Amino acid sequence: MKAHLLLTHGAGASCQSDFMQSLTMALQQHQIQVSLFNFSYMQQRLANQSKRPPPRAALLVAELADAIRAMPADLPLFVAGKSMGGRVATLWAAQQANVTDLAESRVKAVFAYGYPFHPPKQSTWRTEHFADLRYPVQIIQGERDPFGTTAELLGKAWPNVTIGWLNAADHDFVPLKRTGLTQQQLITQAAQITNRVIDAILT
Repeated sequence: MKAHLLLTHGAGASCQSDFMQSLTMALQQHQIQVSLFNFSYMQQRLANQSKRPPPRAALLVAELADAIRAMPADLPLFVAGKSMGGRVATLWAAQQANVTDLAESRVKAVFAYGYPFHPPKQSTWRTEHFADLRYPVQIIQGERDPFGTTAELLGKAWPNVTIGWLNAADHDFVPLKRTGLTQQQLITQAAQITNRVIDAILT
């Protein structure tokens, strides 16, 4: 294995979801060791079969920070999340104000699979903290994701943020049928983008 990826979930589905399991397997094909992380509210949902909503983002950031500190130091470390998990990872990255030398940092970059730029059909953007990012952030986004489409993001740019687009995909990387693509193919593409970014950073 060449790198370790700490990967967490979105607001409504755990790391045991089909999407997260498929993404994990696709990443492992590139010699990326994946550690899946369920936030405590999701662990309680799974245990109690409840619909417990996620807590405030600050609490999730603190949980993720603890998980990052607990990761082994044997491989270069990357942090990633699906949707809400990706947002929490970027919020954590924005709080690392004292990180000036990435070569000395345990975390090398952050990935977000389907970033929730704004709630669907609302104009409340969740990008204010992007100005404070000290880590490279790679977002992998479906072109028709209702949380941020290509048209909505046209002309927008932030330092340290790169967006890779998946053809005709929605928030869960499900493509339009007319493309002839499958969700699995797009998940594979997302893993390929992840691998290219990791290789570029480690080279």
